[in-house]
Amino acid sequence: MITADRTPLESRRLTSTLALLFFLSGFSALLYQLVWLRLAFASFGIVTAVISIVVAVFMLGLSVGSWIGGNLVGRLIRRTRRPAIEFYGLSECLIGLGAFAVPTLFGLGEQVLLGLGESDSSLYVIGSAAVLGISLLPWCLLMGTTFPFMMAFIKQIDRSDTDGFSFLYAANVLGAIAGAAITAFILIEILGFRNTLRVAGTVNFLIGATSFAIGRFSPIAWATTENESTSIADKGVRIEPLNAAILFITGFTSLAMEVVWTRAYTPILGTQVYGFALLLFVYLLATRLGSVLYRKHLRYRSAYSIPQLLALLSVAAFLPLAMNDPQITSGALQLPKSVLVVVVLLSLFPFCSLLGYLTPQLIDTVAQGDPAAAGKAYAINILGCIIGPLVAAYGLLPQLGAHYSLALLALPFSIFFAVRMAALTPSWRWPIAVAGVFLLASSALYHRTYEDPRGRNSELYMIRRDHTATVTSLGQGMKKGLFVNGVGITYMTPITKFMAHLPLGFFNERARSALVVCFGMGTTYRSLLSWDIHVIGVELVPSVKDAFVYYYDDASEVLRDPNGQIIIDDGRRFLKRTKKHFDVITIDPPPPVEAAGSSLLYTEEFYQSVKQHLTPNGVLQQWFPGEDGEILHAVARSLSNQFPYVRVFPSIEGSGYHFLASMRPLAAVKSKQIVERMPMKAQKDLLEWHTSKDLPGYFDQLLSQEVPIASLLNNDTAIRIVDDRPFNEYFLLRRSFGSRD
Repeated sequence: MITADRTPLESRRLTSTLALLFFLSGFSALLYQLVWLRLAFASFGIVTAVISIVVAVFMLGLSVGSWIGGNLVGRLIRRTRRPAIEFYGLSECLIGLGAFAVPTLFGLGEQVLLGLGESDSSLYVIGSAAVLGISLLPWCLLMGTTFPFMMAFIKQIDRSDTDGFSFLYAANVLGAIAGAAITAFILIEILGFRNTLRVAGTVNFLIGATSFAIGRFSPIAWATTENESTSIADKGVRIEPLNAAILFITGFTSLAMEVVWTRAYTPILGTQVYGFALLLFVYLLATRLGSVLYRKHLRYRSAYSIPQLLALLSVAAFLPLAMNDPQITSGALQLPKSVLVVVVLLSLFPFCSLLGYLTPQLIDTVAQGDPAAAGKAYAINILGCIIGPLVAAYGLLPQLGAHYSLALLALPFSIFFAVRMAALTPSWRWPIAVAGVFLLASSALYHRTYEDPRGRNSELYMIRRDHTATVTSLGQGMKKGLFVNGVGITYMTPITKFMAHLPLGFFNERARSALVVCFGMGTTYRSLLSWDIHVIGVELVPSVKDAFVYYYDDASEVLRDPNGQIIIDDGRRFLKRTKKHFDVITIDPPPPVEAAGSSLLYTEEFYQSVKQHLTPNGVLQQWFPGEDGEILHAVARSLSNQFPYVRVFPSIEGSGYHFLASMRPLAAVKSKQIVERMPMKAQKDLLEWHTSKDLPGYFDQLLSQEVPIASLLNNDTAIRIVDDRPFNEYFLLRRSFGSRD
């Protein structure tokens, strides 16, 4: 590729060096995206608004930065007579500062936003968008400039180059693959979030230093005349409307589909961080292989045409729906879970690889090596990436669900195929048309997704959707269940009643107030109200609150109780912004204990916030849904590090633990004493699902199983959960090569 004034060996070395720089740039960019998103959860709540805003700001910065960089680079070269790689190096050094600045900016912004109300309020969404934009946009803008700056350098040393974008794109995507995998599977578990960010910052500084060295010591004769430097950034290239539409739609659909895939395939991939990381890894890997195949075909002048690629995409876009129908995979075929994961990932591969082939080809075709034109084309593509996730999260999923959202997002490729159909030979045109029509019809009329409750053979169910999740209530009697995005969250169990009655029984005064974090079915909230105290329930998903009426005949009466209030917010964020104090705080984190984001309800920083909102004799009830193992030890250590008095009771159903924690001694109480403290309504509530009327005996079943907290504390004091090291979420290395839970 790079030949001007160079020997073949020198050209290969410089080409390899530039590819390595862009590989490392892609590595650090994905690292930043993953870690910044997780830090944003901790500061602003695990809410869809935060996810959408972070992704939108990230993509907005890339888009605007690419556009600005493409238009600016020619003027910079003319005025400074410096090689463009030095401007690229400066951008990378400034990006590295973001590794240290963003956590501080998040902390300051968090304090500013606490007074703006619930997390689903318009005021909070606008405020969080402003803070996240201020915190992230400068570094993302700089990331966007890297493509046109490096393309300008390639053009400086090789005037004949017309495929600089695809060369850099292939290296960058490979780096992104490594960044996604190494960050999620290795770095965070070993180093924690902040040290992982420092790794990325160091990488950026090294890229910058290497770029300055290339610019300073390379003997290439740089373009110095005005005519030469103007040719490096020719702003006269016009992007055809159809090409612009394809660039926008491919960006729009790819990121929108990624949002929908995450929700649609959660029942298969799971709620752990590794499920999302695996999805992202396969998405990037397929994109990389597509771009590599394009580069290979380009060398041999055998690249597929854009009409051919659009034809293939019109079929591939429907494959995720066709290949992952639970009526077939989990019904007729009865495939095991591991095979289902493989099927999900394989179904995405053709679509993503075709996009990886099409996008660099289209930008090469439009730009012809010109950085300004490439910057504009790339900006159009990324503009689609900005709007797509927002439309999917706030428009398509709440209104249509995963099934019809995927079908609708695939439809534009059928339209593009129809528009460019005349450019194809009959051998391409008719087989693709038949396959496309069949897949479109079957996707609309037959196929289902895993969030569809009909796949669970339940005759009675109700679906509610919002921008946060799809909530399914199904079953009847004591077999009712709550599913969020197809994942079972809770069921009708007395465990959730004891989450209310047990801590109130240990509170040695007359209780006046309680807080329940994670509303779920509302069982604990309902039981707390039976004590005739003021109760606040906090729930992240609006539709979960709305589903309460499905589970209880007296739900309307409970919702009208003047002592109760249900707030839609992240529980952690609510504690940070409220000034209220509670006699009892009860927490029921979503299962499993390894679920992504769940550590934020187990960390020492969270328990510090809980302490600040308990009355002097207040009691925390922390439910732990797992079994014995290192994660249980980590929760016990984190609790005991913050509370001097902790008691532990295995559940009456033999799975999970009730932790009771307080800043003052939790005196031993007998079951009879607890029953005497209970109002009659509370006694009836606890016996509601118990066949025996022996209430003291019922309590004895739980109290008699108490285990000393010391028996749950591992000798290794480093086994604990803190914000920077979510021990329960990141466990792959220790389970693969070290101790096991």
